[in-house]
Amino acid sequence: MTTSERILRDPDSVDTPQLIVSEEILQRNIAEMAAFAKSIKVQLRPHIKTHKSIEIARLQIAAGAVGITCAKVGEAEVMVNQAGIDDVLLAYPIVGAKKYERIVALMEKARIAVAVDSDTAIETISQAMVQHERKIDIYLEVNTGQNRSGVMWGDEAVHFAQEIDRHPNLRLSGIMTHEGHVASFDPDAIGREAIAAGEKMVQTAEMIREHGIELPTVSVGSTPAARMTPTVPGITEMRPGTYVLNDCSLFRYGDTWGVEDCAARFVVTVVSRAADDRCVIDAGSKTLALDGNVGHKGHGYIVGHPDVIISKLSEEHGVCELPAGEEGFQVGDTVEVIPNHICPTVNLMDEMAIVRDGVVVDHWKVAARGMVR
Repeated sequence: MTTSERILRDPDSVDTPQLIVSEEILQRNIAEMAAFAKSIKVQLRPHIKTHKSIEIARLQIAAGAVGITCAKVGEAEVMVNQAGIDDVLLAYPIVGAKKYERIVALMEKARIAVAVDSDTAIETISQAMVQHERKIDIYLEVNTGQNRSGVMWGDEAVHFAQEIDRHPNLRLSGIMTHEGHVASFDPDAIGREAIAAGEKMVQTAEMIREHGIELPTVSVGSTPAARMTPTVPGITEMRPGTYVLNDCSLFRYGDTWGVEDCAARFVVTVVSRAADDRCVIDAGSKTLALDGNVGHKGHGYIVGHPDVIISKLSEEHGVCELPAGEEGFQVGDTVEVIPNHICPTVNLMDEMAIVRDGVVVDHWKVAARGMVR
């Protein structure tokens, strides 16, 4: 069985399925993205949705990140109260009076910025800030092609920016986009689409500034586009998330990302070999999640065995199709699996085992796991 690409030297040292993270690859990924952001003079504000870990967030800050990005208030509460992070962007439409009360409490310890894309959100958060005698930074979320949340770039964004500027106790400090749609394009087109998204953001920012709004921050965020969109002159901030651990969805970009860039894997055990061309591993949808990808066929990449396909997942079963002559995969054998989408996968785990020089040296809690409110 090929083992040269594994990160754990002795798989019998863990009970499977176990999420493991290579400290060496993790540190390299953090350092490389921080160095890139510095080289293009763009601030790095990584999204913690990928790892939800206090320790990793602190490593990112230590490497030069100006702050972090969260989706939900619960994630921000963990990062502020437990990790001591003092600068957080909530890059998600936060709606509801109870959430704003929690945000006000966080503002006692950290600078909090909130993304908005609706009149209702603008009104509600303004009322909350007036009530609590606080002023909050606002990022206007702009749609540059993802067609999820966000107001359309250009004139519609300008209108919303003026609305925010008219409301008391709100400070429009930036515009942001998630140009995640670029990942749906072929590798030879992603660069063009990423640059186009960045240009839409810069153009929108200039239009807003023409109305007397200072708007210091123009923020973009997508790991597949992380080396492209932020290079557009006028972009000031980048928010990649997946880069810190990576997953096999990125393999479609060829030489840009590979197995050696994937810090997180599962060690799993073959628990059944009921046929010559089929085996079962002890990792199903409750371990690997159900996300598909176009980077590698199936439900994950088995390190050292690129032709073995995890073809089907039950809750606890991962059914693997074995090519004729494939070595290994007898009952009791172990392999490492790189998930399709690392973010929901990590969120299924309570902890990750940290591996240094092939040996487990620590266990880090997934502290913001399940913080979806």
